[in-house]
Amino acid sequence: PSFGFLFDIDGVLVRGKTPIPAAKTAFQKLVNSQGQFLVPVVFVTNAGNCLRQKKADQLSHLLGVPISQDQVMMSHSPLRMFKRYHEKCVLVSGQGPLLDIAQDLGFCQPITIETLREKHPLLDVVDHDRRPNVLVSEYFCFKILSVVLFGEPVRWETNLQLIIDVLLTSGYPGNPHHHENYPHIPVLACNMDLMWVAEAQSPRFGHGTFMVCLENIYKKITGKDLKYEALMGKPSKLTYQYAEYLIRAQAAERQWKQPIQTLYAVGGSATLSQDDEIDNSWETELASAAAAHCRSVLVCTGVYNPHTEVPLDTRESITETVFHGHRDFRFDPGLVEPDHIVPDVDAAVDLVFQLENFSP
Repeated sequence: PSFGFLFDIDGVLVRGKTPIPAAKTAFQKLVNSQGQFLVPVVFVTNAGNCLRQKKADQLSHLLGVPISQDQVMMSHSPLRMFKRYHEKCVLVSGQGPLLDIAQDLGFCQPITIETLREKHPLLDVVDHDRRPNVLVSEYFCFKILSVVLFGEPVRWETNLQLIIDVLLTSGYPGNPHHHENYPHIPVLACNMDLMWVAEAQSPRFGHGTFMVCLENIYKKITGKDLKYEALMGKPSKLTYQYAEYLIRAQAAERQWKQPIQTLYAVGGSATLSQDDEIDNSWETELASAAAAHCRSVLVCTGVYNPHTEVPLDTRESITETVFHGHRDFRFDPGLVEPDHIVPDVDAAVDLVFQLENFSP
């Protein structure tokens, strides 16, 4: 095959934990009688609260076909390439098995917000019931050298407070704030989704909403913009380049000789964007990733609303249609318009097979 699939999960294959009926039918068309995929397939999710293997197991159960962890791309997967941070002490924010996730990605010295809170109990005082009885703080000698935001945490007030403390003290959160510590230590963030679709009738807060809070608190306190060293997860360019790298690796492993010329991104919302002012030194590691075309196929089972428009200038979003993308992304209207719109993922697979004259 000269093409591959990139599948979103939420809103395309599932809504919350409920499978979308068309998903199982679609995937029976993508495998042979032995359960092997007939074309390269990567699942691209903005979830970041579990290991790839767990997500692969969930998908295998859901779709009735065997999925390997090498076919799963979490929002944090590209962090494997950020090797210059792997040896440093990094503060990780999110939920789920954070230390396992960080170590699986290559981080040697991750520290969670919860551990930091235990070391500095005086810092977290919003919840009166969690305030320390004894006013003493444990000595914590490590300097935190960067912050990694994996996904939305559970206790937003704790994470917001401690991350701000780390940024305003250059990594020594027990010290007094110094607003002149700018630019602050590096922040790497995964998954900028403002909202996501679960079983509720309306979309729910995503990690992008947490990031909006963090950015605005930082700006209100310092008068300066919070800067990101890298943003990953859909719809960042980095995420699609890394997904393409995984597609090529899959094709090579199966010893498919034909070069991959077209990628079909099957999603529940607008896909690609342009990233502003983000460090692109990782691009050299993905130099070989260059499919001739990436085509977007939009399904109507996700966040997509056919009646909304994207404003040309995202800074003018108050007067035009409201822009739900991240602050540092500018959307090219040409990239927001999908190449194809179909009812569901089964129709998407049928369409791609037809476009490629592919008969399993």
